[in-house]
Amino acid sequence: MKKITLFAAALLAFGAATFTACKDDDDNDEKTASIDDSEAVKVEYNSDYAKQWGNYMRVVATLLKTDSDNLYKYWNEAYDGGDSYAKRFKGAKDAGFTSAKDCVEQIVDGCIDIANEVGTAKINDPVELWKDGNTDDAVLAVESWFSWHSRDDFANNIGSIKNAYFGSLDGSVNANSISKMIASKDAALDIEVSAAIATAQSSILAIPQPFRNSLGSPEAQTAIEQCVALRDLLKNKVKAIIDGELKDADWQPVLDQYVDNVVLPTYKDLSEKNTALYNAVVAFEKNPSNDAFQKCADAWLNARKPWESSEAFLFGPVADKGLDPNMDSWPLDLSGIVKVFNTSAWADLEWSGDYEEIPEGEEGTKHAQEIESAQSLRGFHTLEYLIFKDGKARTIH
Repeated sequence: MKKITLFAAALLAFGAATFTACKDDDDNDEKTASIDDSEAVKVEYNSDYAKQWGNYMRVVATLLKTDSDNLYKYWNEAYDGGDSYAKRFKGAKDAGFTSAKDCVEQIVDGCIDIANEVGTAKINDPVELWKDGNTDDAVLAVESWFSWHSRDDFANNIGSIKNAYFGSLDGSVNANSISKMIASKDAALDIEVSAAIATAQSSILAIPQPFRNSLGSPEAQTAIEQCVALRDLLKNKVKAIIDGELKDADWQPVLDQYVDNVVLPTYKDLSEKNTALYNAVVAFEKNPSNDAFQKCADAWLNARKPWESSEAFLFGPVADKGLDPNMDSWPLDLSGIVKVFNTSAWADLEWSGDYEEIPEGEEGTKHAQEIESAQSLRGFHTLEYLIFKDGKARTIH
């Protein structure tokens, strides 16, 4: 098992000390203990919760900012007391990598994973629940449904594949890209892959908006099929060429281009956009208003794009440090969120230990459950729930 060091606990210890509960009812725990997710969905921002609501938004925004800042630093500056992860990855010095070709295979595996996740989980899971008649559960299973941003999230996930394959962020095909390498051996396959990426994206965006109301649409089924087709093409044909006659030295410029011009600028953008989101949330906490809510919503949408556009490379620090579930756990523990801002149970968001060294047995299972529970109370989607309702910024009642 790989070792991991967690830093969230110290941050939360600092943040929790500054929070003030607005409700001190003796029966508060009792009133929130039995609330379920369907009731939590109906909770409105109002004077009873105003101070706690702002407090909660701030702690989550702080965690998001810290996680995204650290993620960029790990790749760009230093990782675990040594060289940056960018330098390690380009030099194939991370555990499990022995050559540039190994690293390129990891890049393609990341593309395969997110194509599969979008098609068979993010879209298919709620669709299957809807087909089975579990309509309430189906809606709750839709990622980003509070903001009505599901389609854009999924399309940006596929966009992360395009960026990795083309070696750029502007849609152009870089001379040092996986696309060019595949084209040098099979031009028809490269054309097929490029078309499959475009088709998967367009089929997602063709689903009637909002996705949560279109689970039974033929467009949703088409999107599933196109994402799976893209996955299979990458898995069965692109990887075969990478595993074939091309030499390791051929892949080094591709690897360098990918790290320097796709990963690093994406994570830099994520860090900057989460700083802007944090600033909007702090401004809201200081002076709550409908306009401030709207600015938080706009900042959330801006911060969401670089994150979803990074999901083809969920390896390295983002995985080793638990930053993916920290920032993007879904589904949420909605009833737990309501309980947190009713009871000031900020410690419920805290977890500590070595993320990759969870021991086996009962002790390890308990620790893993504690981590998962904490992660389901924070991140992008917790903040989304606190900021959005029915696809729009919340308003003050």
